[in-house]
Amino acid sequence: MRIGLLGTGPWAQMAHAPALSGHDTWDFAGVWGRRADAAKELADRHGVPAYDDVDALIADVDAVAIAPPSVQAELAVRAARAGRHLLLDKPLAPTVEQGRAVVDAVREAGVASVVFFTTRFEPTCEAWVTEQAAAGGWFTARAEWLGSVFTSDGPFMNSPWRREKGALWDVGPHALSVLLPILGDVRRVAAAVRGPGDTTLLVLDHEGGASSTLTLSLTAPTAAAGATVELRGETGVTSIPDDSDGAVSALARAASALSESARTGRPHPCDVTFAQRVTEILAEAEAMVDAGTV
Repeated sequence: MRIGLLGTGPWAQMAHAPALSGHDTWDFAGVWGRRADAAKELADRHGVPAYDDVDALIADVDAVAIAPPSVQAELAVRAARAGRHLLLDKPLAPTVEQGRAVVDAVREAGVASVVFFTTRFEPTCEAWVTEQAAAGGWFTARAEWLGSVFTSDGPFMNSPWRREKGALWDVGPHALSVLLPILGDVRRVAAAVRGPGDTTLLVLDHEGGASSTLTLSLTAPTAAAGATVELRGETGVTSIPDDSDGAVSALARAASALSESARTGRPHPCDVTFAQRVTEILAEAEAMVDAGTV
């Protein structure tokens, strides 16, 4: 099957294009971007055509991968309505309403969808999530997702949507993608407050009876950056493995998962419905932070 890439920014260059190029299931068919020169440069680098018209690329493929979160929801709806499968990134959408439009379009078209929560496509980490979900009996969890995007000279430090939405929406989805399958859905956001810079602190009440605390930041000192999830419960204490072979390999697995879902018709655990639930939790927390309530 043929897949097209919508987007030409740093993440499209660093992860999407390399993951799709030479994939053993997908035929990387072309690139479209809001800047034609950037689309041509990226397409030429991978030996595929550049498209000036996004609808022309959508018409030529079986699926699309979308890189820029700021315009993802609109493009995803257009592609789904055209009958194209979707490989999306987190967050699904910047608002609950936009996310719901994506979910509705996917359901109405009957297309497959996979949303790339990086950790969930790293085999060792995904196996750990599955094992802990089966074990149950968890009392509490602590998640820390600390990045130095805004305190170091990197490709994402001037990302407009990250500047606007901050760590809550950028790394918050990663933490939730691990916690929800283990502890159950979130009954309520018990507390949400702003810390230094864009740091956000959350306390969540889960349906399984456990609580979790999240510390999310893109302004952590470089020496303090890193991610961890620790669980405490009836079986003791366990932490998510620190094991990753990189975003490109993980994204290639997400593309394979999309192919499998499209072939079998079975929804993937990280589909748009799951991603929409993550969006709803983020929006609830954001509203509490903006209102200054705890």
